[in-house]
Amino acid sequence: MKTTRKPRDFTWVIQNRLAVSSRVGGHGMEHRRVRRQQEISWLLEAGFDTVISLLPGNQNANSYESAGMDVHLVPVGDDHDPESIDRAYQVLQGALSKPDSKVLVHREFVDDTVGGLLAGFIVFAGLVDDPRIAMVTIQEIIGRPLGPDGRSLIPSFGA
Repeated sequence: MKTTRKPRDFTWVIQNRLAVSSRVGGHGMEHRRVRRQQEISWLLEAGFDTVISLLPGNQNANSYESAGMDVHLVPVGDDHDPESIDRAYQVLQGALSKPDSKVLVHREFVDDTVGGLLAGFIVFAGLVDDPRIAMVTIQEIIGRPLGPDGRSLIPSFGA
């Protein structure tokens, strides 16, 4: 019997459509192949078909592809390059355009960059008009406040 395990810091951003987690399999010295396989099995059982990795490089890409998932590598660094952020929004919108897709977004940790990017995306996609409401919503979802770096990723914040 195959054991499955929910990825660390997993939470739904849009119920049954868009979720976020820390890097599948753990991070740094804690990354384990068995844990990665267990977490990918859990994602498959939950119906996920797409992973968007915000990590630099191609960590886990082969494992996702071998499991039959679509993988999009969209590295977003701590410098928050506007082109990278815009590309992330475009890739997210494209992945969610498939009516039955379930999309997981991950980075090493669910940090300010991930939170700000998700808040920015719900404004970008027209799901929320007010950037402040987007910020509060994502803070509630990820269970942590967004600092200045995260807030800077929300379009029109402070306007």
